[in-house]
Amino acid sequence: MRTRNIFMRSRSPIGRRRTAAWLTATLLAAAQSVVTSPTAAQATGSGEQQVRDVVEGFKHALRSGDGEAAMSRLHPDVRIFEGGHAETRDQYGSGHLAGDMAFLGAVESVTTWSDLTVQGDMAVYLSEYTTRGEYRGREIDSHGTESMVLVRSSEGWLIRHIHWSSR
Repeated sequence: MRTRNIFMRSRSPIGRRRTAAWLTATLLAAAQSVVTSPTAAQATGSGEQQVRDVVEGFKHALRSGDGEAAMSRLHPDVRIFEGGHAETRDQYGSGHLAGDMAFLGAVESVTTWSDLTVQGDMAVYLSEYTTRGEYRGREIDSHGTESMVLVRSSEGWLIRHIHWSSR
C-alpha cells in the first residue's frame, strides 16, 4: 500500500498551510483526552517558548547523539510513527533511536517551515524540512514533514506523539 503525504497533495504553499491548519485542529481535538488541568496552563501562560525548547532540545539531542537527553523529552506513553510503523517509548529507545542519531549526526537537516499551536496543557508542533548530506555512502537529498503533540505534565512539557514522513 502506498501512502501519500497530506502536506504534498497541494503543490502550493497556501494549500500546504491550509492542510497544516486542518491537521493542527484535528490533532488538537484528538489529543484533548491526554490534557491535564487547563487551569494550570492558564496560570502559567501558553508555554510556547517552553514547548519550542523541548522540541529543539529533542532535535539537538538526536543530532548530537545524546540518547538519554532525547528520551528525557518523551512522555512515558509516547507513540512514534516512522517508516510505516508505530513504536512505544521503549521500542524507540531500543530500536530506531540509535539509527536516527547516526543519520542526523551525518547529514544536515534544515527546517523550512514550522507552526506551533498551544492550547491549555497540549501543544501541536508541525514542520517541513530538507535533509542533505551523505549517509552510509549514499547521497541524501530529501524533504520531510513532522508533527509532534506535546502535553504539559508535572515534569514539564513532554512529547506525546511524533510522526515523521519523508520523500
